[in-house]
Amino acid sequence: MAEEKNIRTHIFTALVEHKPGVLQRVASLFSRRRFNIESITVGATENPKIARMTILTKGDDKILEQIEKQLNKLVNVIKVSELPIGKSVCRELCIVKINAKKENQRSQIIQYTDVFRGRVVDVSPETISVEITGDSEKIDAFINLVKTFGIKLVARTGVTAMPRG
Repeated sequence: MAEEKNIRTHIFTALVEHKPGVLQRVASLFSRRRFNIESITVGATENPKIARMTILTKGDDKILEQIEKQLNKLVNVIKVSELPIGKSVCRELCIVKINAKKENQRSQIIQYTDVFRGRVVDVSPETISVEITGDSEKIDAFINLVKTFGIKLVARTGVTAMPRG
């Protein structure tokens, strides 16, 4: 039980060559070592030949050290860093499709969306789709708030992050 106290969330960023198969190699490394990926985002950087991966995982410091060493051994990996959660800018995008058949439901969902600084991105006779950007806690809070209307679909990007300053 004492070991579980040290389990925490870690955010890694890896600069990698922007080539086919790199994501698969990184995911396979996690799978082989029995580490779980909570979320992963990948996208080109200011250099189109380099991509940045942001990987969210949980574990103790020993697991953190293993992951970092193993990632650095991969051929297409240029640089790996752990980002301190409190000293990093972390954001996630979420689109939520919510049941909204009645006008009063639509108004209430739109009010909630405004409070959370979100945007309505689609409206149909049966549903409203809302985009929310922020930290994971903000997105979780919005989802919990609108659950009473009935959620049809949730699509989340996973965390993307960079160091402050």
